[in-house]
Amino acid sequence: MVNPFYRVKKAPTADAGAATPIPQLLPLAQALNETTHMTDAKAFIGWLDQQSSVAKNRKVGTQGYCMGGPMAFRTAAAVPDRVGAVASFHGGGLVTDMPNSPHLEAAKSKAQFLIAIAANDDMRAPKDKDVLKETFAKANLPAEIEVYTGAAHGWCPPDTSVYNQEQAEKAWSRLLALYGKALA
Repeated sequence: MVNPFYRVKKAPTADAGAATPIPQLLPLAQALNETTHMTDAKAFIGWLDQQSSVAKNRKVGTQGYCMGGPMAFRTAAAVPDRVGAVASFHGGGLVTDMPNSPHLEAAKSKAQFLIAIAANDDMRAPKDKDVLKETFAKANLPAEIEVYTGAAHGWCPPDTSVYNQEQAEKAWSRLLALYGKALA
């Protein structure tokens, strides 16, 4: 796991893990943007490609949780010839009205996508899933986009208060299926 906050804070960045209050982490997250996402994606995949154990003739997969969703989308746009699969679990800010919205950046990729949306995120922004579906259809990119019933934002990591084992297992199985077909 890459520390996306390396510019300002060494790991661990959340001293109390999942119990760290979100307001303590917001300044770190707000310091990240499209430029840092794209620059880091190129650097990280470039570093991976220098490793002798990496099969450079095969695609890589990337996944993100919460703020990692936009990072995963932008990684696919930054290095489209290397990224074959992208997954976002309860991704925050995937659809914005900005010209550099992550969903628009992702449409520049060549990847297959899995977008697992928390039910309460869908209630907050019910049109986002439709925008995502339209975007990927126009870009002719395969995308599985689903609202996970009964799953609250943050449902995947087992150390969160909203962990939903059934839906987390479903998300994990869908990720493995995506990686199995997109990275084979």
